[in-house]
Amino acid sequence: MQTIDNFNFKDKKALIRVDYNVPLDDHYQITDTNRIDATLPTIRKIITDGGSVVLMSHLGRPKGGSEEKFSLKHLVSYLSGKLNLPVKFADDCIGKAAVEMAAGLKPGEVLLLENLRFYKEEEKGDPEFAKKLAALGDIYVNDAFGTAHRAHASTAVIAKFFPNAKYFGYVMAEEVAQLKKVLTEAKHPFTAILGGAKVSGKIEIINHLMDKVDNLIIGGGMMFTFIKAMGGEVGASLVEEDLLELAKNTVEGAKIMGVNLYLPSDAIIADAFSNDANFKTCNAYDIPDPWMGLDIGPASCQKFDHVIQKSATILWNGPMGVFEMKKFEDGTRIIAESVAKATENGAYSLIGGGDSVAAIHKYRLEDKVSYVSTGGGAMLEFIEGKELPGVKAIED
Repeated sequence: MQTIDNFNFKDKKALIRVDYNVPLDDHYQITDTNRIDATLPTIRKIITDGGSVVLMSHLGRPKGGSEEKFSLKHLVSYLSGKLNLPVKFADDCIGKAAVEMAAGLKPGEVLLLENLRFYKEEEKGDPEFAKKLAALGDIYVNDAFGTAHRAHASTAVIAKFFPNAKYFGYVMAEEVAQLKKVLTEAKHPFTAILGGAKVSGKIEIINHLMDKVDNLIIGGGMMFTFIKAMGGEVGASLVEEDLLELAKNTVEGAKIMGVNLYLPSDAIIADAFSNDANFKTCNAYDIPDPWMGLDIGPASCQKFDHVIQKSATILWNGPMGVFEMKKFEDGTRIIAESVAKATENGAYSLIGGGDSVAAIHKYRLEDKVSYVSTGGGAMLEFIEGKELPGVKAIED
């Protein structure tokens, strides 16, 4: 793997694609800095070598052209403070200001370009746009794993302009290495824990993992499609009716392949989708109308914990319930704590996907698990066995 450790950046200008798609509040203050913080070692390595840095990223989904709320200028102050140097800012990513400021960079200096998605050419993967970006640096570094599944101008197309000068940053290299470790080098027993709302968003992951895992734990809203497929009564719980047959086939397929598939036996049900709703514990296969399941129950937590504690490798993607609501967070919290405990006892654990990562941070367990992926959609596609354009562009 070609990482930045394979190169000395002295007197070179590194053009780095980062993923600074961070949440901002109404006052444009960053509310979660993890994605920025993750890139700091890459930037510092290049500066320490005696190189300069041009950073490019997207932020949000601007509808067309420049929008104040999606400007990367709001990140300059925080980034400057973390790097302990004045980060320069170009109010465009390919225009005159960007060209002149990039050309004038001295060793040890950092320039942040304006939001790439202010140009529709970025998401279209336009070669001319990529060429203009490429002209701003001597070396291309991709450190944006979160966008590696997109064939955008700055994540994939641009690499062809650096045939012998393209590298993975530390974030990208670590993400790829950790995911490969889980998918190709996992110690057994290997347990995958999948949650979230819908089966449709996870079926490709399930299919790709079926010949790799020993145990498959299913929770979250998606569990009710499986439970109904197995003949259970789920009341007003979320169900994808068109996937009932697929869910049933998945259960049968697990048996054939010798995979232990675990579904919750009990659930926390409510009479409305609200934290103010009436709630109680119920058999997950016998939920009355108009009640709905919003979390896994205590017996399921205990059963799942037993499986997790016997695991050598753990992959967790998706919450066990509506953990944003206090009444329905126990399942997710208990599973998070269970994974942390297993990790402490020697298991390797990888957490990925927006809600799972949010949960790990909510319960302050990020330092108690082996690895927390920043990838989101990119991580899911990697687990599904898909080729990521941003990774392929560097490896080719």
